Amino acid sequence: MREFARLLFGRRTRRRWIHLILGGALAMPYVFVGQLVVGPALDSRYVFNDLRAQVLSFVVGLPLAALTAWLFPLTRSMEAVVVRSLCGVDEGRLSYGPARSRVARRRTAAWFTLHLGFGGIIAGMSLAVPPFAAVLIALPVVALFGDNLLGFPEAMNEGWLLALMPVAGVACLVALAACAAGAGALLARWAPALLGPTPEDRLAAAEARAADLTVRNRLARELHDSVGHALSAVALQASAARRLLDSDPEFVREALAAIEDTTRRTVGELDAVLGVLREGDAPGTAPAPTLAADLDGLLRRTRAGGLRVKATVDADCESLPPVVSREAYRIVQEGLSNALKHAGGQVTVTLRIAVADGHLEITLDNPLGAAAPCRPGGGHGLRGIADRARLLGGTAEAGADAAGWRLHVRLPLRSPA
Repeated sequence: MREFARLLFGRRTRRRWIHLILGGALAMPYVFVGQLVVGPALDSRYVFNDLRAQVLSFVVGLPLAALTAWLFPLTRSMEAVVVRSLCGVDEGRLSYGPARSRVARRRTAAWFTLHLGFGGIIAGMSLAVPPFAAVLIALPVVALFGDNLLGFPEAMNEGWLLALMPVAGVACLVALAACAAGAGALLARWAPALLGPTPEDRLAAAEARAADLTVRNRLARELHDSVGHALSAVALQASAARRLLDSDPEFVREALAAIEDTTRRTVGELDAVLGVLREGDAPGTAPAPTLAADLDGLLRRTRAGGLRVKATVDADCESLPPVVSREAYRIVQEGLSNALKHAGGQVTVTLRIAVADGHLEITLDNPLGAAAPCRPGGGHGLRGIADRARLLGGTAEAGADAAGWRLHVRLPLRSPA
């Protein structure tokens, strides 16, 4: 019994009842327009004195409501918000954007018609049934203290019939609550199908999510390759300077100068990395480093950290496409950073940059040293190199061979078809 009462008069049912009454209120303007059509057709001046004319006005008004929902895409957004708040439908099953496609507009028009249709009926019942039920419940008292039965037939004066009137009044109220609960449950069940995302909406959401993940991954890669390299280089340069502080003051002086240069340059690179999230570089933002303009500085700072680098450049870096020059710089930077961290101190790294068969080839060889343990969350450098090469249509290979560790990258000088 308690479960039955909760089903008919519980908080969720009451909120859905309010949703239906709002639908009835929204239906009134369309009923008035329908009255303008039905009134002259039935030669009736006062439509609301004629039940048949009222029903016809309501029926004529519903197609107008559907047309409104079709013409105004924001109807779906407003209805979805109301359904989430009053019908208890999970927000993840609803779509809050305007109905742009034909399928979405048809579904929204169908929902709006159902909402106003059920709402008009339940709202009318909510206005008419409670007063009628109250009269039936009070009828035995009226008959007991007076002869006027409020216009009811004389046959209602029978004692057994008067005794049933309160029962009939309560039954009317229960029937009204049951109709409201049933209509609210039906609308709540149909809402995800009619107000939920269409296949086009799901595809657009998936594309937006993929674009967002692409931006996030690109930003993470840029931060790893620029700031991460700078921090690793600074740490190694400071470590080398500390060890040689007493024995080689000239080296310490060079290491401190390299640290200063690295940190100053990293601040500018950080501005460029943050510009990845903008549509264009803001005024005053430092440009992203390129192979043509910044390779010499990268080699100088790397050597200041104690790593001997033998570099051979058989390519005109000035003539490289900007995107190739920029990504190639990041690849070389990450390769040297890995050598700094894992090859050990005072080793010789061989770097060769050349152009062959329409590709820019980057080869970096270094002997296998005592590899330092990877920090938590590290180990993304080679993956970033592979991603950069793949985005340009190139290839990246890395692994140990007989001579040590080799990184070989090929980048096409023209965009892939």
